[in-house]
Amino acid sequence: MKTVRIAAVFAAAALAQLPCAASAAAPASATTFPPAFQVRDIPANGTTIHVRTGGSGPAVVLIHGYGDTGDMWVPLAIDLMRDHTVIVPDLRGMGLSAVATDGFTKKNQAEDIAGVLDALHVQQADIVGHDIGNMVAFAFAEAHPDRTTRLVEMDAPVPGVGTWDELLKNPILWHFRFGGPDMERLVAGRERIYLDRFWNDFSADPAHFPEADRRHYAELYARPGRMHAGFLQFAAFDQDAIDNRASVARGRLQMPVLAIGGDHSFGPVMAFVMRFAADDVRQVVIPDSGHWLMEEQPKATVAAIRSFLDSSGPLPQKRLTAANVDALTRDKGGAGTSQLGGVETTILSGDPSAPGPYAFEIRVPAHTRIAAHTHRDNRNAIVVSGDWHFGYGQAAQDGATTTLDPGGFYTEPAGVAHFAFTGDQPAVVFISGEGPTDTRYVSSADTPTSK
Repeated sequence: MKTVRIAAVFAAAALAQLPCAASAAAPASATTFPPAFQVRDIPANGTTIHVRTGGSGPAVVLIHGYGDTGDMWVPLAIDLMRDHTVIVPDLRGMGLSAVATDGFTKKNQAEDIAGVLDALHVQQADIVGHDIGNMVAFAFAEAHPDRTTRLVEMDAPVPGVGTWDELLKNPILWHFRFGGPDMERLVAGRERIYLDRFWNDFSADPAHFPEADRRHYAELYARPGRMHAGFLQFAAFDQDAIDNRASVARGRLQMPVLAIGGDHSFGPVMAFVMRFAADDVRQVVIPDSGHWLMEEQPKATVAAIRSFLDSSGPLPQKRLTAANVDALTRDKGGAGTSQLGGVETTILSGDPSAPGPYAFEIRVPAHTRIAAHTHRDNRNAIVVSGDWHFGYGQAAQDGATTTLDPGGFYTEPAGVAHFAFTGDQPAVVFISGEGPTDTRYVSSADTPTSK
């Protein structure tokens, strides 16, 4: 896989009332939990974690990242408490958890979460993470797959997984290496200035990160030990990468995974990264949002998570060798395919014509031209063999294509016209998406059934 291309995708992109339970009053602000939530400090794994709990039903844990605290989850927590037991911790050393000076590897913080669940007598839970919470959630799922029913990963890379090494070279992630006592002295008393840089640079529109939220978080991060804990979260990344590579080598995640990215931030790359470590990955890209999904687009983000948590069971487990794939039945068409004569389609997983994730392979003969067309769903594709000439636009033009060799990656955004050619070599392309899908040619004259 050519990770530099995926890193480039990320680098280019990264520059009102929700339903609530009858017993829960509307919050005073976006960072204030309603009175129905209980607040407690729970000893766990050698520290004390500040936790809010509310609702009843299957458990769901919401893990925040850097630049906010567990208070970021208020809109989602209010929605989920209708039929879930919602558990919202502050990370080790952050927010209102106890001051801490060690233990910031994500593997260790996963045990903080396990300790909280033990104290609450919760055996299994859906785990939702954002930013650094993403990394703790991933580490928890790897360490405790039997306790993780579903996993939601939101708009942040995972150390050591997929494109991590390439992403570290991106100057927009300068803060990954920023820390230490001198840096803390530079930031002391200027926490709001420092945090504004992230809230502004990583938003699609900085105005969508509310001023009241900025004041709230800046005050919390100005408390003794909080910026120190934040810097230590980043300082642990090298060990996190080692730990995660070892975990993935022992076995891929089997529970359903929802990968959410803001369209002005990680976007579809979130799902691409997770597919390096998990077998059942669904993708959602939130429009008009940067990194701060809950602050910028809370309704769309809550709806995406709610839909996933309400969904049916996981994708059936399936493993196919290349010989197994070759032995499968090949069709001449089907939902989401070009339906051109000579193009063979092999369904690998799911049903492209039905709701849910799917994956299929197309085998395209040499000197084949697929005219401009669209699909209703967002799709990801990887070139397996041959030379694949792919382009975007309303009309197929040779000069508008990029030649992708084996390992090349591209996306087919919903409703965006695109086209492809093969040259002297046939090509094999792997395509995945979230059905139902279809194919609509820009010009009806190009539809194979019309010829």
